[in-house]
Amino acid sequence: MRKPMLKRLAVAALALAAIALPASAQAQTPSWPPKTVRIIAPFGPGSTPDIVARMIADGLGKQYPDSVFLVENKPGASGNIGTDFVAKAAPDGSTIGISIGGPLAINTLLFSKLPYDPQKDIAPITQLITQPSVLAVNPKLNVNSVAELVTLLKANPGKYNFASIGNGSLSQLAMEAVALKSGTKIVHVPYKGSPAAVTAVIRGDAQMGCLPAISVMVQADKGNVKALAVSTAKRSPYLPNLPTLKESGIDVDADAWMGLIGPGGLPKPMVMAINKDVVAIIKSPAVADKLAKVLMQPVGNSPEEFRARIDGEITRWAPVIKAANVKVN
Repeated sequence: MRKPMLKRLAVAALALAAIALPASAQAQTPSWPPKTVRIIAPFGPGSTPDIVARMIADGLGKQYPDSVFLVENKPGASGNIGTDFVAKAAPDGSTIGISIGGPLAINTLLFSKLPYDPQKDIAPITQLITQPSVLAVNPKLNVNSVAELVTLLKANPGKYNFASIGNGSLSQLAMEAVALKSGTKIVHVPYKGSPAAVTAVIRGDAQMGCLPAISVMVQADKGNVKALAVSTAKRSPYLPNLPTLKESGIDVDADAWMGLIGPGGLPKPMVMAINKDVVAIIKSPAVADKLAKVLMQPVGNSPEEFRARIDGEITRWAPVIKAANVKVN
């Protein structure tokens, strides 16, 4: 009788001990970082997401010398391929990625079907940067302000073209919003990337475009294009003499931001650990200086603030997409 009783007491003691263990010990969150971390950039080498990804990889590598941080480029489908790769990765911290407003929000309005659900399959970690676009025109238009451009467009509906970096891109939506808010009509001509779009404006194949500032300002400084306004809600600290579109009388805010994401099932403690590390890197003076050279401003906010930003993009662009009948597939 004694042995069975002792056995039952031992089992009961083990059960009580398990109950007493903290939840973190019973279902332990994997530690951050693992030995190898892949940082996915959904655009090609040399793109702005690639540049930021490598800054983050470098900063994390210095902080955690026992881990390896690899940047992998997975371009295609307007950023959807790389974002989908992150969404389907194991939620253990071994795969994180850079993404932008298109794959995280706008593409839900443009594509008939996405291979992932940005609301469920993506864990927002932090918004990394804000990047202005610049409304620029061919100097031969002889306009010196947004107001003068609007006057010209109203007098010549459908006569002028604008260049974008692709159908459904922020550069298209920004100009469609300008046309919508100003009551003008301009013709969209898509190009494959910023260099080709800016070149089109220089040559006069398109007379204007709202394109990434880093691509525009190099040519504006040479006098090849004329910069009229920035697309962000506030003036860029790097382009303080350029008014915003809102200041110019057009209520349009088109911010080419990017952020850090993980798979949807990434545990909250790990999300917060990565957030803490990456926000410190993106706000460090050394990285801020590097970002300034490509006209990007660091943000580094909370996961909740980043999620609100993503949701806000859908609200912002849905009426523009509907009014302009913009479709990708």
